Amino acid sequence: MNNRMNTAANVLLAAGAALISLFMSGSLFAQKPAFTEAATGNAWEFTVYLDDREIGFHHFYLAETGETRQLKSVASFEYRLMMIPLFRYEHENNEIWNGDCLQSINSRTDSNGETFSVDGRRSDGEFRVTAAGGEESLPECVMSFAYWNPSFLEQTMLLNTQDGEFLDVAISEPVLDELDVQGDKRPAYRYRLKADDLKLDLWYSPDHEWLALESEVRGGRKLRYVLNDVPVRQDVEPGSSLGTSLADAGAVSARPGG
Repeated sequence: MNNRMNTAANVLLAAGAALISLFMSGSLFAQKPAFTEAATGNAWEFTVYLDDREIGFHHFYLAETGETRQLKSVASFEYRLMMIPLFRYEHENNEIWNGDCLQSINSRTDSNGETFSVDGRRSDGEFRVTAAGGEESLPECVMSFAYWNPSFLEQTMLLNTQDGEFLDVAISEPVLDELDVQGDKRPAYRYRLKADDLKLDLWYSPDHEWLALESEVRGGRKLRYVLNDVPVRQDVEPGSSLGTSLADAGAVSARPGG
């Protein structure tokens, strides 16, 4: 029995390391924020699985007023073996955006008792980030791992809002795929992202909507985001550069994602 629990604990520690890398956006509150009448918004609510076992959720809520976007999200995970909690993860985040440039970030994370915090703000031609490693000056216009915003797929560096690191990323060309969404097979475009030890697949609809996420953790196990409901974006403009690249991808199976 002890060997079984030790093996499970090791697997969860590996999964925990993957979770730390994955949860780049996220703010804890009991319900969706009360947006003003002038704002439009979207929600992405995912159930999270380790292989086929449900371990928690990650919800994203976006409000948009003109060029200003406010993202709030919450992630909560727990893995138990024989009713004994082996791993817990809580992540809170609040981001303000102007167009595709991050204006401010405030995040708090508890990963199995290890805490992280990040505070950042755009000011005087730069983006200043304060985290455990100290304060750092970044370019004025930066993006986080904003999975909900397809424009992030065009970036070569992204801000990890859990630990404040500014990471080099490599994002593949889109590949036409088929995805099971709420029991229906739907066409989707799969991207593969690499950043340090993080490797994951992301799926988007032909209308640029984020549909799923999957990452392989140690031992060949899969960490999966399964969408509870399909949101309808209100800010997608047909004929945008991204829309053109996705349409072209459907014709040839793979084309540059930018």
